[in-house]
Amino acid sequence: MDFTSLFNMQGMMFCILALGWYLRKSGMIDKSGKALLSSLVMNVTLPASIVKSFQMEFSADILKLTLEVIVISFLIQIFSNLLSRVLYPGWSEESKKVLQYATIVSNAGILGNAIAEGIFGDLGIMYAAVYTIPTRIFMWSVGLTYFTEAPTKKELLKKVVTHPCIIGIFTGMVLLVSQFQLPGFVNQTVRTVAGANTFCAMLLIGCTLAEIPFKEVFTKEVYYYTFIRLFLIPVIVLAGCRLFHIDQLITAVCVILSAMPAASTSVVLAVKYGKDDRLATKIVVFSTVVSLITLPVWCYILTV
Repeated sequence: MDFTSLFNMQGMMFCILALGWYLRKSGMIDKSGKALLSSLVMNVTLPASIVKSFQMEFSADILKLTLEVIVISFLIQIFSNLLSRVLYPGWSEESKKVLQYATIVSNAGILGNAIAEGIFGDLGIMYAAVYTIPTRIFMWSVGLTYFTEAPTKKELLKKVVTHPCIIGIFTGMVLLVSQFQLPGFVNQTVRTVAGANTFCAMLLIGCTLAEIPFKEVFTKEVYYYTFIRLFLIPVIVLAGCRLFHIDQLITAVCVILSAMPAASTSVVLAVKYGKDDRLATKIVVFSTVVSLITLPVWCYILTV
């Protein structure tokens, strides 16, 4: 296995995070700038990234090859959702929502494709791209309900359905199924804007981290979440795949993607909707640091 892409991707993310930390500490990005950055990610770069992620070849043969991955991914999302409802009793509502969201949504959408391609090759990246489809559906449907509040279920549904990221999901799925090709300049615009998503999201995390004393990152709640995200969930996924004799490559892709750290969108949503953005930042940063060790370990276990 070639781990170069894994270390390069995570190293790049930490460099951008450090830049965000410096810009916030130095005052070049103030509170209003941080709020603007949050809105930019949520309403512009993330929707573009979602649309871009659905632009892949789609045929009956590919559907047959990837059906197992889709089913496994959906089962993982359903299980993670159920798990998130019982793992955090007694927590404050603001913190609980952040942890529930971060339990069902990992960083597979940002790190997943690059790592799968670097470690497993072309077939791996195809499986990874398909794996993230259910993840994105849950991420911007069930996941969004953890943050979005409304007086009635009807209004909540309206808020979720009209959210820019949900619109991005619908648009992407239409493009995927129809195989419609966007005009060249439109496609280039979407890809260029989507390319800024990782930068803007990690910059926002760095800005939030600058507001947290370093020693506060190391807390029992952060350790607890990191254990669930990087160990418990992938162990259950591996056991399930082995139990049902799933293909080895599919098993490896699903386990690696389920072992990704907390998604950077945890911070974006927490900032946007006034939840515990400090806790969100701590679990994203700490779980990402620990994943530098756990992801290679998981890769080694899977090869053995």
